[in-house]
Amino acid sequence: MASNRHLGRIIALQTLFEQDFRRAAGDTDFDLDAVLKRNIARYEATVDDTDFIAQLVRGVAAHEKELDSELQPVAPEWPIDQIARMDRVVLRIGLYELKHGTDVPPKVVINEAVELAKAFGSENSSKFVNGVLGTVLRQNTGEAAAPSVKAADEPAAEKDAA
Repeated sequence: MASNRHLGRIIALQTLFEQDFRRAAGDTDFDLDAVLKRNIARYEATVDDTDFIAQLVRGVAAHEKELDSELQPVAPEWPIDQIARMDRVVLRIGLYELKHGTDVPPKVVINEAVELAKAFGSENSSKFVNGVLGTVLRQNTGEAAAPSVKAADEPAAEKDAA
């Protein structure tokens, strides 16, 4: 089930990344549910928990402004619109799970976000994501994400070219 949830997060990431990209390109007809359905269908033979994926995608989309406003003060050197698109989407997913998830321990949420950043982000993405989400966790609970959590203002991934 754990690896299935990891795949679910990858599908959510793909869906939310496409939404962010197409919105930036001026696509006013974007249908999040249709894209989500298409992306889930690509992996239907290997993914079981489609409710988890749908809840994650719809939750992040519904709370995007709230998530961005909470992320901004944690990484003040990097305005949300200047954070690399992939990093921004990974951060939103991770923060949403930290705030609204009930069945995944915070350290696992951060680890999953770091793994997504390693797989799909730039060279520094995983450190940046770890630092930002670790700072959020410490601020909200006093709990450290991992002994190696670095400051959130550590140099981040390159800015989006698109």
